[in-house]
Amino acid sequence: MARISGIDIPKEKRGAISLTYIYGIGKSLAITILENAKVDPNKKVADWDDKDIASVRDVVSSLTIEGELRSETQLNIKRLMDIGSYRGIRHRTGLPLRGQRTKNNSRTRKGKRKTVANKKKATK
Repeated sequence: MARISGIDIPKEKRGAISLTYIYGIGKSLAITILENAKVDPNKKVADWDDKDIASVRDVVSSLTIEGELRSETQLNIKRLMDIGSYRGIRHRTGLPLRGQRTKNNSRTRKGKRKTVANKKKATK
């Protein structure tokens, strides 16, 4: 396995696909990285030589990825919660924050259903 920025990328896959195993790199960014590194995106990682791996590492090292990107995202969410914005409040309560309705759906954000029992009528 080739190791780029602390992540083992699979050798049996094409370069453009295997770079997506790194957090923060999608398919289109992976193709751009390989074009900048002058490596064929359709070439399998197993066929890369040391020069190709080094050039990809150089291009990837200039990006914000993996742990640094995760911590930056968490800091942004914490900032929203601290200033008390609408999005921050929704993050804090664990509800959807981009305008979705919550009456019927949003089980992913709200979690498992919590059944609330009806009030029993008082007997005379």
